[in-house]
Amino acid sequence: MALQQISVFLENKSGRLAEVTELLGKGGVNLRAISIADTADFGILRLIVDKPADTLELMAANGFTAKETDVLGVEIPDRPGGLAEILKVFNDNGVNIEYLYATLEKNADMAVVIFKVEDIDHGMKIIRAHQWKMVDKL
Repeated sequence: MALQQISVFLENKSGRLAEVTELLGKGGVNLRAISIADTADFGILRLIVDKPADTLELMAANGFTAKETDVLGVEIPDRPGGLAEILKVFNDNGVNIEYLYATLEKNADMAVVIFKVEDIDHGMKIIRAHQWKMVDKL
C-alpha cells in the first residue's frame, strides 16, 4: 500500500518553511518525513505526515498550494550498500525513480526510504516480488 505524501509549493523567500511548520504544529499535525527541493524562485516541500487530509486543509486555508501524491515507503537494510542493492533491482526491472528521500523512522537494523516512482503499481509489484517490507504508515 502506498503512503500519501503532501507536496507544498513555496515561494523561495525567508520564513516560508518556518510558517508551514508552525501551521502544522499548531494544527496538531506530526511530521514523519520531510524533504525540500528548490530553484531560484520556488521550492517544493515534500511531507509525510500523520494527518494528510488535515494538512491539505491547513495549507489551503492559509493560502498555500498543496497536493497529495502516492509514494512508496520501503524498509531497506541500514548498512553500507543497502540502498544500492534495492536501486539495482529497481533499475534491472525498469522501475523509474523520480526522486527519493529517507525518513528518521527506523526498525531495528532497517531504514525507511520514500520512493516516488513513475509507475507505482509496477514499483509495488517489484517490492512484493523481492519480499521487501512496504511501510503504509509512519
